[in-house]
Amino acid sequence: MAPTGSRSVKRGCRRVVYWIPVLFIALIVAWSYYAYVLQLCLESIEDTGQKVVYLLVYHVVFVMFVWAYWKTIFTKPMNPLQEFQLSRSDTELLEREDRGESQQEILRRVAKDLPIHTRTNSGAIRFCDHCQLLKPDRCHHCSVCDKCILKMDHHCPWVNNCVGFSNYKFFLLFLAYSLLYCLFITATDLPFFIKFWTAGGRAHFRLTEYLNGLPDTQAKFHILFLFFSASMFSVSLASLFIYHCWLVCRNRSTLEAVRAPVFRHGTDKNGFSLGVGKNFRQVFGDELKYWPVPVFSSLGDGCSFPTCLVNLDPEQPRSPSGSGLASHSSAEGRHFPCKPLRGSQSRLLIAAPSWTDADTDRKGSSNPGMTVENEA
Repeated sequence: MAPTGSRSVKRGCRRVVYWIPVLFIALIVAWSYYAYVLQLCLESIEDTGQKVVYLLVYHVVFVMFVWAYWKTIFTKPMNPLQEFQLSRSDTELLEREDRGESQQEILRRVAKDLPIHTRTNSGAIRFCDHCQLLKPDRCHHCSVCDKCILKMDHHCPWVNNCVGFSNYKFFLLFLAYSLLYCLFITATDLPFFIKFWTAGGRAHFRLTEYLNGLPDTQAKFHILFLFFSASMFSVSLASLFIYHCWLVCRNRSTLEAVRAPVFRHGTDKNGFSLGVGKNFRQVFGDELKYWPVPVFSSLGDGCSFPTCLVNLDPEQPRSPSGSGLASHSSAEGRHFPCKPLRGSQSRLLIAAPSWTDADTDRKGSSNPGMTVENEA
């Protein structure tokens, strides 16, 4: 019983430690609310109209920021469906076989009716020994969550959660609204900071003289550090938000940007990219009214994704059926998922004149042999 109890205590301690970054952010946000609303708007701004406008805009941004942050934290990551789990007989058979080609034969047999098209670097079927399941495309095992996560982007300590298919839109909105929150505070706090700085310059940088330009000593300190904090957070958030916008436009996760996915024809960093417009809609959905709101509207089921297979090597071996990669993918897609695709997801696969492929770095984009496949 002692080892079991020790493991339980360790797991409990880790859970507490994992929440420390979230608690830190919560305290920073709570202090910023106090400093901006009470010390800046209510205590330092004398013009009533300016005060009302600042408070109104601030609270709108604040509510959207907190809402998106909450959804990012408490939306559970989605795990692979039951179809990807090995049956008991297959599991026993896999355990009896020696590791190597014999196990791969079993996994290939199980995977033949599933929409799995990515492979390991060695060309093997992606299998999770811990979860005992075949990994869907873009699925990875998180060592912190101790489970396989659909379309895993990364595990974020600032939200104490895995960012993946179920909450990636919420994470992007969290970055967007937190950046807007910091920029708004920086812009509206700037005149008071300049007043403080000017007073400080005349006083030869003596701290007691710095504070003569503002009406209240307590408010002066809060306004000073509020400006510095918001401006510093703005820089880091801007870089992170721009990076993830680039990932969305290329339809890549952070993991795929570090290590490109491997298909049967080889490595292809743009294998899941359908063009900027369709890539964006895959994350935010079809309906414009849901784009700025932290409600789930992403397309698909997280287990299968449309692909745009390019740079096919004619010397690569064909699939065992001899019908080629595209036809083999179509055959696999007939068995999955159990429920039909949403019409919006199907529309992603239709070449419409209004959509253009903005992936200019993709070689062979003008190749007439390029096909878009429905792997869902």
